Amino acid sequence: MLENPRSPRVRAVAKLSKRAARQETGLFLLEGPQAAREALAWAPETVLEVYATPTALEKHVDVRDAAEQAGVDLQYTTEAVLDAMADTVTPQGIVAVARQAPTALKDVLAAGPRLIAICEEVRDPGNLGTIIRAADAAGADAVILTGRTVDPYNPKVVRSTTGSLFHLPVAVDLELADVVERVHEAGLRVVAADVGGDDFLASREVLAEPTAWLFGNEARGLDDEALARADLALRLPIYGRAESLNLATAASVCLYETAFAQRAR
Repeated sequence: MLENPRSPRVRAVAKLSKRAARQETGLFLLEGPQAAREALAWAPETVLEVYATPTALEKHVDVRDAAEQAGVDLQYTTEAVLDAMADTVTPQGIVAVARQAPTALKDVLAAGPRLIAICEEVRDPGNLGTIIRAADAAGADAVILTGRTVDPYNPKVVRSTTGSLFHLPVAVDLELADVVERVHEAGLRVVAADVGGDDFLASREVLAEPTAWLFGNEARGLDDEALARADLALRLPIYGRAESLNLATAASVCLYETAFAQRAR
C-alpha cells in the first residue's frame, strides 16, 4: 500500500494536473470512480494505473474487477495519498493514470461523419467538457479542437465530460483554416453559432444535411476571419430576459436540434 504522500510516485501522478507534465509524458489524470469506470469500459488499453483506497474499492467493486480484467496495475493507497494525487478536493477514493489518445483528423473524416462539433478558442474547461458530453449525448461523430482551445486532458475538462471523453473521437491541436477546408472536402456544411447570424428557426432545415457546428470563445465569440470560413451563421433566439446563453448550453441546443433534424430525415 502507498502510504507516503510525498513519495516520487505520488508526486509524479499529482504533476499530471499541470499541462507541462501532460505534454512531457503524454499521460493524464482520471479522478473518481465514474471516470475510471468509463475509461476501463471504453478505452482499457489507455489506462496504465489505478490508485484507490480499500474502502473505495469495496464500494466500487466493478472498477476493481474491470482493472483486473484489463490487466491494469491496481495500487492500494491511504486517503492522504489519494488527496495528494488528485486535483479535486474529493476524489472519492479512486484516481487513475491514462495515456492520451486523440484521434487524427483524417481518421475522423474517413469515417463519413454527419455531425461534428468544432471548438475554436474555447478556453473554459467546464464549457469544453460539457460540449464534449453534449456532443456524445446527441450522437455526434467527433469533436475537433482548434486554435488555443483548452487541453481536453485538463482534469476539469475530464471531470466535466463524465466519461464522454472516451465515447467519441476528439481531435486536438489543429488550425481552423485547415479543418474547415478538409471538412468541406468531406461533404459537411460548416455552420457557425453566432449572435449576429440568421434566425435559427428560419434556417433549421439545412441541419438535416451533414453538419459541422463551429463554436467560438466564451467572451469574444468567433472573429471575422473564422465567420468568413463558415457557410452559414445562425443565432439562437432569446425569448426571455437573459442577456445571452452560456456557450455550453447554446452548443447543446445546436447539436441536439441537428440530431433531431437528421434523424427525422
